[in-house]
Amino acid sequence: MGTFFLIIIYITFISLGLPDSLLGSAWPIMHRDLGVELSSAGIVSMIITSGTIVSSILSSKVIRRFGTGKVTFVSVTMTAGALFGFSLLQSFIWLCILAIPLGLGAGAVDSSLNNFVALHYKAKHMSWLHCFWGVGATSSPIIMSFFIANNNDWQKGYFSISIIQFLVVLLLIFTLPMWKKMENNNIAESAEDIKKSENVNIFKLPGAKLVLVSFLCYCATESTVGLWGSSYLVNHKGISPDVAARWLALFFGGITVGRLISGFVAMKLKSNILIRIGQSICIIGVTMLMLPLATYFSMVGLILIGLGCAPIFPSMLHDTPNRFGKDISQSIMGVQMAFAYIGSTIMPPLLGFIALKSGIGVLPIFLLVFIVIMLICSEKINIIMKAKKVV
Repeated sequence: MGTFFLIIIYITFISLGLPDSLLGSAWPIMHRDLGVELSSAGIVSMIITSGTIVSSILSSKVIRRFGTGKVTFVSVTMTAGALFGFSLLQSFIWLCILAIPLGLGAGAVDSSLNNFVALHYKAKHMSWLHCFWGVGATSSPIIMSFFIANNNDWQKGYFSISIIQFLVVLLLIFTLPMWKKMENNNIAESAEDIKKSENVNIFKLPGAKLVLVSFLCYCATESTVGLWGSSYLVNHKGISPDVAARWLALFFGGITVGRLISGFVAMKLKSNILIRIGQSICIIGVTMLMLPLATYFSMVGLILIGLGCAPIFPSMLHDTPNRFGKDISQSIMGVQMAFAYIGSTIMPPLLGFIALKSGIGVLPIFLLVFIVIMLICSEKINIIMKAKKVV
């Protein structure tokens, strides 16, 4: 039953990945049809990720009250409904309104499923879990690019993705009894965890602040590439919108393939080594994107950034119970996801503001700053964990 249940979680993570790359791939066309500036994507991104921050922070209490299965079902239903609404909208105001349930639908289920896998499965499964997120994040720009190439019809792209989401909702309806059974098996453990987690000041734990900054920097990097990568290729490199959407899919494809590979590598290497390797590859990819080389190298740079991102996030997540203890991991996981979404909320709009002043060509420098900060924090965390004899 554990294996089958893991497959259900994998499929659910595909649905989490589907919306994450849609806005960035469609925005070069969407902003013209909606009559807003290119930088307005930052507003929508901020609304979406603000919702995920709220739901992540509240995830521990919400999951205790309703259970992981029900939270997952409601969350995916909300995202499916929001994406369907995107396919019908004709104004930027409605886009902003529908971004609210899209964001709220992601946070709680994301932190709960990450914590469940971190507690009950090996590191390889965390990498493969986020590999399935990559399947969704890679598929949606490809689907969107098909409709953009055919009469710039981004609405049909959103409609198609919403149908896939609703199919996942149907799957979750039929598996709700299974979720309940799995949760009942962990009731005693959860009751014990609640008492301790409510009395812990997360920010005072050794290395916690560095961990939170690392999560912020990682998601700032990933979400900024996802939102602005296509616009960078169109406006700075002179690539057509449909081709740029396909190239952006290569970034998410790099994440997907990289996480599939890192799942096997995780059987041999520790998480801190995987994180360090990923950060180094990201720096190489951003450098290729930055240099005034042929446009082909921009494609290679995006793939390398994706490959570099691949092991970082799942490795940091899986290390959470090991770093801070299983009894408070759910509470810490929620805060970690909240900081991750803060990075997603603030940094892409910040780049949009900077791009208004200096042009979208500043993207690689912007990314490099956050990758370097993340690398420094990670190395300091390793020193602290080594002193605690965790690493």
